[in-house]
Amino acid sequence: MTILITGASGAIGRQVVQQLADHGAAVRALARDPAKTPFPVGVEVVQGDMLNVKSLRKALAGVSTLFLLNGVVPDEFTQALVTLNLAREAGIDRVVYLSVIHADKYLNVPHFAGKFGVERMLEQMSFGATILRPAYFMQNDLTVKDVITGYGVYPMPIGSKGLSMVDTRDIAEVAALELVRREQAPAPLPLTRINLVGPDALTGSDAAGIWSQVLGRPINYGGDDTAGFEKNLLNFMPDWMAYDMRLMSERFLTEGMNPDAGDVERLKTLLGRPLRSYRALASEISASA
Repeated sequence: MTILITGASGAIGRQVVQQLADHGAAVRALARDPAKTPFPVGVEVVQGDMLNVKSLRKALAGVSTLFLLNGVVPDEFTQALVTLNLAREAGIDRVVYLSVIHADKYLNVPHFAGKFGVERMLEQMSFGATILRPAYFMQNDLTVKDVITGYGVYPMPIGSKGLSMVDTRDIAEVAALELVRREQAPAPLPLTRINLVGPDALTGSDAAGIWSQVLGRPINYGGDDTAGFEKNLLNFMPDWMAYDMRLMSERFLTEGMNPDAGDVERLKTLLGRPLRSYRALASEISASA
């Protein structure tokens, strides 16, 4: 049988495809433009997108397990619901869905609320699903490495409540393990949720301190200016998305984004190793700069 990966050409999707290929799984990748992304040998690539019902039906045909990943876009919720309805039509009831941690709490944040709606559909339509709930992606900070190294400022307004940061490589590895587990199970498994977190919950000052140590010079925290954060984001993303990110950062300041009890140990057990740390990623970035 076959595992279908949506969002296969994205940063996490590509890694999940590679992980599954390394496991020897039969993998089908859905991509808008297959020519733009090299996939491992043996991976079946289907051209299409999640709002094209004809191409989705073709991609889902013969699939046993679905990895549902869709990006932060204005019609994200519609994409997910259409895909899940078509999956049900195709007889697929084994799903791994990439949601977000605190989807049920950050309900004023558009992309969180949309993902929570998808979670509810998975529950109410009785899919056998693993809902993966990642915290803040460490690799988001690749977008500000030049600000950190060039201006001596850590600019992300993450506040003082604590923000768990997870490496996307750990996300992809857990996703692949769950896809294989569900694919190989003799019957659909019950719905479960897994928070994907890092080993530490960091404040803005903590992150700046890590960069200071890694770079060997003072790096200051830029503060909790969410309006300024939104303004800077407008330089490279549409205004609706910049505002969405501002709303998210405001919840970082008021509530934080911390793991639940047992999350870190659960992930270490799943992976059979320690979780990748923000300090390790900062060291990688510094070494390659």
